[in-house]
Amino acid sequence: MTVKHGILGAACAGLLLAASGAANAALVSRLGGLAYYDTVANVTWLADANYAKTSGYSATGAMDWSTANAWAASLNIDGVTGWQLPNTVQPDPSCSIQSPVSYGYNCAGSPMGELFYNELGGVAGSSITTTHNSNYNLFSNVQSDWYWSATEYAPGSNYAWLFIFNGGLQYFDQKAVSSYAWAVHAGDVGASVVPVPAAAWLFGSGLLGLIGVARRKTT
Repeated sequence: MTVKHGILGAACAGLLLAASGAANAALVSRLGGLAYYDTVANVTWLADANYAKTSGYSATGAMDWSTANAWAASLNIDGVTGWQLPNTVQPDPSCSIQSPVSYGYNCAGSPMGELFYNELGGVAGSSITTTHNSNYNLFSNVQSDWYWSATEYAPGSNYAWLFIFNGGLQYFDQKAVSSYAWAVHAGDVGASVVPVPAAAWLFGSGLLGLIGVARRKTT
């Protein structure tokens, strides 16, 4: 193998490693840190987990199910609309209880459970505010309480699914009760603009320099 080919091969390998490292990140900053894209659940989370209170929509952030859905649908975050409450997947084989519906602990098949257990390092039976990993610091105002899902509880039209961040339990309750709301957006809100990672630019610049060196060595 020539010196030229060896240099170019090493540079290309480094570029691919940098690009793949960025692509494999599970939580990716979006809208200048106002949101984070979960590459596993394929949803974009609002960084403020109690934005209903922060924005003045609700005194505490807690709302009944219909109000929570209307709030999420009304959001315009940095020009991005189409927000909603996260869905609850049924059936979900990862749940600890499977009869007659999927509920209980370790439900990681839905966005809230995936976020709690896999991305934030939550543990069944413990509050996310005390047991978590460093990803927890990406978000603000996370409540150790119940959060509404957009999904109705099929066996009863007056009920809807929730997820509690004080323990990681997936369950259901009457739509009239007050719970918190965490807005998500389906898919990646940054998909329309895909910036080249900074590391890729650095490797690209280095690659051009190495090509120049290789050419001078062969002349």
